[in-house]
Amino acid sequence: MVTKSAGPQTTLSYVAPSRLDDAGLGLSTSGGRADHPYFFRGFVDNAEQAARALLAVAEVSQSRYFDLSARADMKDPVVTSNVSALRFESFSACNGVYARFDIDAEGFDAEWVDWGTTNVDLNAPVRLALAAITPGEALRLTVGADAVEFETLGDAVVESKVPLPERWLRGFAETQIAASAMRPIVRLSGAQARIALREFARLKLSERTPWVSFAGPRPLATSTPTDQTPCLVGGQRVGALARLSGYATGLTVYAPERRRRLGMGGSAGHEWVRQPSAWVVDMEGARFTLVVSPELYRGFSGEGAVLGSLAKTPEEQVRRVEQELRGQAILNVADLAAATGLASEHVEAALAVLGASGRTGFDLHAGAFFHRDLPYDRTVLSELQPRLKDAWQLVSLDAVTAAEGGGAFDVLSRDSTYRVVLGEVDRCTCPWFAKHRGERGPCKHVLAAGLVGADALSR
Repeated sequence: MVTKSAGPQTTLSYVAPSRLDDAGLGLSTSGGRADHPYFFRGFVDNAEQAARALLAVAEVSQSRYFDLSARADMKDPVVTSNVSALRFESFSACNGVYARFDIDAEGFDAEWVDWGTTNVDLNAPVRLALAAITPGEALRLTVGADAVEFETLGDAVVESKVPLPERWLRGFAETQIAASAMRPIVRLSGAQARIALREFARLKLSERTPWVSFAGPRPLATSTPTDQTPCLVGGQRVGALARLSGYATGLTVYAPERRRRLGMGGSAGHEWVRQPSAWVVDMEGARFTLVVSPELYRGFSGEGAVLGSLAKTPEEQVRRVEQELRGQAILNVADLAAATGLASEHVEAALAVLGASGRTGFDLHAGAFFHRDLPYDRTVLSELQPRLKDAWQLVSLDAVTAAEGGGAFDVLSRDSTYRVVLGEVDRCTCPWFAKHRGERGPCKHVLAAGLVGADALSR
């Protein structure tokens, strides 16, 4: 449960300290259908593959890609059991790369499986043990209050409380929204996928050539975007994939539909928007996913795509959807709508709000959201979103007034009045909109106008 929320971290409290000794790695847990049980116990079918993929998840969490000379303090990967899938997730220290390793039910032999979420501490002794695993070795995982057993592990101690960085919570929200808007644009199988993964290290990307085209299996940098060219600023950000090339059976690249940046008047301009991309490696009974932000300096935690849903979705609707979350590997919107009595668009908005606290993720392979059992607290979420806090303050100060014309508002902010027009594309005359033109989520003035407009419609 959430026991503390202050400053830059949310602390998850567990029933007992985690431990690492000759018996293995004992992890405390959050979630599941009983109080603090272990929620997965079984053997991974391909131990060497799983070990290398877990090390790749750890590599991402240790990396700060816009400054490769700076090593980051490693954060604990988040582990989720959806019963039919076991997922390991992390963010880079710069929050611009999201990594997830999924093991499907066909990739493990479970003695016991439940649903739940915890943090695994892949400290130095654990990473050394994973690196030492060779083909044919058995790897037994026990995630929860028991152990993750690696027979070569030595003695060590793991922290009794696991801090989850604030940026990770915000990153979870933005990544799932970004991924849900993507579609597959490149598919490679077998040897072609393995060649492509090895070639990424040689890819010469720059500010002038931020898109990737494929000449057969070989990726090439290009300055011309098409429907089959994902954006990838900083080729080193997919470097972890090369470590998995020997296990790859396929590679699928995902991206949103390409679009042009808004002009100053709100119409489409001439500049193509740099958008996030996702790179999914298929393996035997498993997959590895990397989602990459549009720029080296842009972390997912600051994108702001979730702000509109946070501002407008009633808490009662969120709670109704939350009550239906039971560790599902696939969250079907139609099923949730039928179970809650809500319209599909209200269910989708509620899932976005729950995603803002990390309670949902998006599986590109399945094309659906999944349940991640982290704590939900709407109050904490508001504290994590400065623009939303500022919007509520503007509303409380009666700084928003309706102007002539449908969907138009005047917002007084720091002695300046900005005109907001809400519509298919929300616009504002403030410097934030002029700089970002809708690419980093709504400004506080658009949020405030939306809050006032939604309140007026509900009366």
